[in-house]
Amino acid sequence: MIARIAIVGLFVIALIAGAVMYYLQVYAYYDDVSAQIEDVQMVSVATGEPEGILFENLKAIDSDSSPLRFRSCFTTDLSQALLTETYVISEGAEPRVAPGWFDCFDAAQIGEDLSTGSAIGFMGQENIQYGIDRVIAVYSDGRAFSWHQINFCGEVVFDGNPVPPECPPAPERLQ
Repeated sequence: MIARIAIVGLFVIALIAGAVMYYLQVYAYYDDVSAQIEDVQMVSVATGEPEGILFENLKAIDSDSSPLRFRSCFTTDLSQALLTETYVISEGAEPRVAPGWFDCFDAAQIGEDLSTGSAIGFMGQENIQYGIDRVIAVYSDGRAFSWHQINFCGEVVFDGNPVPPECPPAPERLQ
């Protein structure tokens, strides 16, 4: 009888711990940052610097626990043709999965559309934090999505290797 109570007790504790970990991963650390974003930027082909673009209907989430947790959905009236002539295209755009409750962002669909050419990936801002770029995917109907992803320099430095010569110097905390 005591063994059954112990087994049930352990099962209940494991169930509660699993539920708490699920909540912490999916809900707890994300914040709605829509109101904090004043402009959406893309890197200009002409200047190499990020410039604000026209946008509407922005929904965005972020987390202090990781620079990779940023996601946003918005619309723009700028055409893909204008954007490709004006802003830097991101060849390695790979969207990161968003929590299920952030239903405007479907990473699998965006990734597929980037690979088929239905969406075009642009560099939003390089090194928004060392080794992390903001990337934006834009569809021909004006839907757009952005996320953070690790760039080449970040991959090398985060793996503990020395900074390659073509990369900016790493912050002291990463050396």
